[in-house]
Amino acid sequence: VYFHAGCQIAVSPDTRHFAVDWLGVEVTRATLGIVGMGSIGYRVAQRARAFSMRILYHNRNRRRKEEEEAVGAHYCEKMEDLLQQSDFVMLVVNLTPETHKLIGKRELGLMKPTATLINISRGAVIDQGALVEALQNKIIRAAALDVTYPEPLPRDHPLLKLNNIIITPHIGTATVQALRMMAEEAIANMLAVLSGQPVPSEVFPK
Repeated sequence: VYFHAGCQIAVSPDTRHFAVDWLGVEVTRATLGIVGMGSIGYRVAQRARAFSMRILYHNRNRRRKEEEEAVGAHYCEKMEDLLQQSDFVMLVVNLTPETHKLIGKRELGLMKPTATLINISRGAVIDQGALVEALQNKIIRAAALDVTYPEPLPRDHPLLKLNNIIITPHIGTATVQALRMMAEEAIANMLAVLSGQPVPSEVFPK
């Protein structure tokens, strides 16, 4: 949020000087709560460790002890415990009937008033109406969303009018390299099916 506002200050024709007391929040040694510790969530934890972050996670299934130790992650059986302790809460879950509006008024109320909510999963994982209220009333400090529901949001949506939120246009994987790797993986799966071989990226229903 400070980055976004800072860019506006830097390029504004009205800017005459930069305020010395305009301060953000330190990431290093802050607590990151990851909701959904699948392959993407685990890679987030690997990167967060480089910032000496305290890493909590909530997942349907607990990761193996050696996996937890490799990134210094601590398991929270109850998501509520993660929400109450985290300075940054990152949502990295699939959208299912169980995760639809996983984060609503109650969950936002459990978070620290200094916390930031980050969503890189799917927009409908958050009750957007509840998020608007939480940001307006300073229930949480800020939000950063790469996904919304719908995409894009209607141009008159209240989330677009807040100054404590960053919204990006679902660009988490929008690089030339990432899209090429995704296409290559899809082709490898199709070729495996056509040749009767095991499918490399097969998803097994739970």
